[in-house]
Amino acid sequence: MATDATAEAGKSAGLPQLDFTTWPNQIFWLLVTLVVIYLVLSKVALPRIGAVLAERKGTITNDLAAAEELRQKAVEAERAFNEALATARAEAAKIVAAAKADIQKDLDAATAKADAEIAAKAADSEGKIAEIRAGALEAVEAVAKDTARELVTALGGSADARAVTAAVSARLKG
Repeated sequence: MATDATAEAGKSAGLPQLDFTTWPNQIFWLLVTLVVIYLVLSKVALPRIGAVLAERKGTITNDLAAAEELRQKAVEAERAFNEALATARAEAAKIVAAAKADIQKDLDAATAKADAEIAAKAADSEGKIAEIRAGALEAVEAVAKDTARELVTALGGSADARAVTAAVSARLKG
């Protein structure tokens, strides 16, 4: 009996997968497992994965369409902005030109008024200068007569008013 037990222990000591007597049983369970995995994958997992992929594809397509639409709107908005900017610049240029024209008109009017005032003051000044010259000539003549009379008297002569006046007038004329 001891030898039978040792022989039995020797037979079962190897790997059971390599024991040809258990292969039909192993092949059966392998096929059952593969069929179960196939059924689970085909009926549960793959439809869910397919639905997720289809949803992602739809989302990506929708997002791309929305992005293209937004890009078109941005291009239109930029074009409208550029047109509005050009219109605003043209309007600003018109306003600046009108303001310059008004300022130039006011400046011309102020310049004309200032020129008229200056001309009036210059004419008034020339009149005053003429008066001052006339007064100065009379004063020079009077001073010259007085000086001549005093000199003649100082030198010991008699100062005749007519002779002094005639001498001073002759000298002043040239």
